[in-house]
Amino acid sequence: MTTDRVTRRLAAILAIDMVGYSRHMEADETGTISRQRTHRQELIDPILHEHHGRIVKTTGDGLLVEFVSVVDALESAVRIQRAIAKAEASLPKERRMQYRAGINLGDIVIDGDDIFGDGVNLAARLEGLADPGGISITASVFEQVVGKLDLAFDDMGEREVKNIRKPVRVYQVRLEIMPENRSASPRGVPEASGKPSIAVLPFQDMSPEMDHEYFADGIAEDIITELSRNHAFFVTARNSSFTYKGKAVDVKKTAGELGVRYLLEGSVRKGGKRIRITAQLIDAATSNHVWAERYDRELNDIFAVQDEITASIVGVVAPELIGAEMQRARRALCASSEIRRSGA
Repeated sequence: MTTDRVTRRLAAILAIDMVGYSRHMEADETGTISRQRTHRQELIDPILHEHHGRIVKTTGDGLLVEFVSVVDALESAVRIQRAIAKAEASLPKERRMQYRAGINLGDIVIDGDDIFGDGVNLAARLEGLADPGGISITASVFEQVVGKLDLAFDDMGEREVKNIRKPVRVYQVRLEIMPENRSASPRGVPEASGKPSIAVLPFQDMSPEMDHEYFADGIAEDIITELSRNHAFFVTARNSSFTYKGKAVDVKKTAGELGVRYLLEGSVRKGGKRIRITAQLIDAATSNHVWAERYDRELNDIFAVQDEITASIVGVVAPELIGAEMQRARRALCASSEIRRSGA
């Protein structure tokens, strides 16, 4: 007895679809087809080719694309959305073409040049959950890309998806091209604007008696308040960052969930009449420490110590944060110049 063996593989699947295709066709069939063809030839297909995407199938208004790399899948989707937005920007809003995109990383079934399975179906369902001009991804995609690309994400929670048995955790990529009426982030994180962003996590009480939690919380809260006075960067609200209190923190994942690039974390430890406070500023994209310091103080006046330590930390973190961003910008500029020289 013989049975046909099903061929499977793990792949990143991008589903992309035009918003309001029927409306555009009804208003201007010839013009819609022409602009869509231009989008494909000049923007979409070259970007997919550059990121090694294989177009599996096309419909009148969409594409299904397979990638070996999930980073390539997301980066190509981001570039496509930005390129389309730029190309359509000069047109009246009602005439602009927009696309929704969904990306899933999952097991797929291979049949010749075609692909099937829940991994494919979920990508198509995610596309429908995205805002016009937006990108929705699954948790499996988020876990692989967070910290690898200079992007922020909004956790949209678990969603019921048609024909998928279990609820699916969905994230939306935060893009500056998103419409003004897009749904707000559940955590209330400010929209990306090019400013560096930081979250101050709750400081850990590492005292033997664990009786200085109020002091640790006070330090973190005061740092948030003082950093927020500096309009050169965004500071995540206390209500968002304090949801991680008492939890083991994965730097890249936490930064992605909060939509920031930098994390400030620390600890408090008391011994006798002395107290030790440590603080570390971390670049979540690389997991490298930008700055770290230890403060030892006599605990005679707890509020005076709290004020002094807060002022010391803020006084160092603000310029360190700006300096780190300047160095990152220089590296990006050097890399861009090198690419241009090598392509010349």
